Amino acid sequence: MARSCPARLAALMPAPLPEHADLRAPEIGAVMVRGRVSASGAPFNLGEMTVTRCSLRLACGAVGHAYVQGRDRDHARRAAILDALMQTEAAAGLRRSVLAPLAADETARRGARAAKAAATKVEFFTLVRGEDA
Repeated sequence: MARSCPARLAALMPAPLPEHADLRAPEIGAVMVRGRVSASGAPFNLGEMTVTRCSLRLACGAVGHAYVQGRDRDHARRAAILDALMQTEAAAGLRRSVLAPLAADETARRGARAAKAAATKVEFFTLVRGEDA
């Protein structure tokens, strides 16, 4: 949900949204992104990234939380509502109608990115030299 396109999530979960109460209204902040030089290297601070977080409670009592990249309060709210709804009996239907299309979109994005990267791949080869035989 956090990696989904906000417009796509809004299309799959159109208004009106289920009744809910904000535990933490959508708020914008920053988090430190950390990286590693290699798989076992020491961590280092790469930089800050803007995120929006939201926590809410549905009328049925289910609580949902979401952190999304960027400054889109509506995206964070919809993701938190979906998180809460996945804890109810509506989970199976939402898995088919919302999560499956979002997963397909993510797979397509990753495939397109991999294909773009593969187009720039350079194959190196060497001829066998006499001393290698």
